[in-house]
Amino acid sequence: METRWEAVIGLEVHVQLRTRSKLFCACANAYGGEPNTRTCPVCLGYPGTLPTLNDGAVKAALALGLALGARINSVSGFDRKQYFYPDLPKGYQITQSRVPFAEGGWLEIPGDPSARGSDAPIRAGLVRAHLEEDAGKSFHEGPWTLVDLNRAGVPLVEVVGAPDLRSPLEASEWFKTLHQLVTYLGICDGNLEEGSLRCDANLSLRPAGAETFGTRVEIKNLNSFRFLRQALDFEIQRQSALLSAGGTVVQETRGWDEKAGETRPQRTKEAAMDYRFFPEPDLPPLVIDAEELEAARAALPELPAARAARYRAAAGLGADEAATLLQSRAFADFYDAVAEGSGHPKAAAHWMLGEVSRLLNQRGTDLDGLGLKAGDLALLVRRVAEGTVAHGSAKEALLPALLAGEGGVDDLIAAKGLAQVSDPGAVGRAVAEVLAAHPQQTAALKAGQTKLRGFLVGQVLKAGQGRLSPAAVNEALDALLAEGRDG
Repeated sequence: METRWEAVIGLEVHVQLRTRSKLFCACANAYGGEPNTRTCPVCLGYPGTLPTLNDGAVKAALALGLALGARINSVSGFDRKQYFYPDLPKGYQITQSRVPFAEGGWLEIPGDPSARGSDAPIRAGLVRAHLEEDAGKSFHEGPWTLVDLNRAGVPLVEVVGAPDLRSPLEASEWFKTLHQLVTYLGICDGNLEEGSLRCDANLSLRPAGAETFGTRVEIKNLNSFRFLRQALDFEIQRQSALLSAGGTVVQETRGWDEKAGETRPQRTKEAAMDYRFFPEPDLPPLVIDAEELEAARAALPELPAARAARYRAAAGLGADEAATLLQSRAFADFYDAVAEGSGHPKAAAHWMLGEVSRLLNQRGTDLDGLGLKAGDLALLVRRVAEGTVAHGSAKEALLPALLAGEGGVDDLIAAKGLAQVSDPGAVGRAVAEVLAAHPQQTAALKAGQTKLRGFLVGQVLKAGQGRLSPAAVNEALDALLAEGRDG
């Protein structure tokens, strides 16, 4: 009988923090620039220099730890992780090995039905989160290796996930959820291509139902959700074939070759002892007192999961709609303002997910660049909901005029003559003309073919060029049909 293999996956993600300066020196923390221009004796590891911990990085790390539901250690420490590589000028990396600033916590993601039989949410646990400095960057050009040390010393939080994931889909959802959280908190720009988030995936296989883990393989530096899934899919197939043939998986580090669509061995996986960790002698313990912890907790915004639940309950939105509104904190904040100002949260959501999103994509900009005020959109949504102006007119005439700065909502409605006609007499005459022009459909509707009602209402609205109130049209139609039946 062929063995069925179960994947056991845990992710490690390096989150690059959005601070003005590096973790232990005053050099600018910014992407790009001329190579080796954002460096100083401290981040280059000159003898006699001393690191100074960036308080902004600590605050950002605390926000993330609390948002993850982790336990914040009141006292943690820094250690030297020693290895020798051209982009590590000190010959060691300052990190937190023995005691990290945060331990435990979780991320809630949908389960993979193919692995678990259900898409019910699961809480994938976290092992720890710790502060550390980044290394520089190496560029391999032919026989040469070029080194840019601008990134050396940039502050990172490494989030280490527990081996609770059971498929590439769950791994991708976990990474996406973390990406959303760090960008929402504003502690990371989330640019995967620039390396603001870098993901390492640990994978082992075991017979389905077994409790013990198999031999772990690490796939390094995956910088997209798609590459993460592809690399894990390939590696699961590779290891399954190897184990099913009686082979043995080697504990190693592998890289993902997106062009070839395969993982490739890089080096044998190091053990902790290979790094010769020891306490960093130039930095005191990191102490987080109760007052600082409570201040960090109080500064947390409403988190994405809680906000999505509120949207679903208060506005009757689906899970996908709520998730899309949370594409960024700025987008969600704008929606909240429109929903509150209009008094119609569901209609506000449809405008944000529809026309506003279309315009943002079309123009390749953000809300600031679009130039739309939340108060203007809120009033527009309210006027459509009240029946003052037709949805089509609001979309095609009012919204472009608002973006062009031609005036306020009510002034534009008046100036452009877009107010819907609700006068019973005028609407009644328009309905009567349409019924007279379509005697067969009218007779069929009276005979009980209710599907024709939509057709006739549509003809009336078309004849009125979008100026007639749909509610008034329906009332007039009911009245005329009743007269016909009475007669």
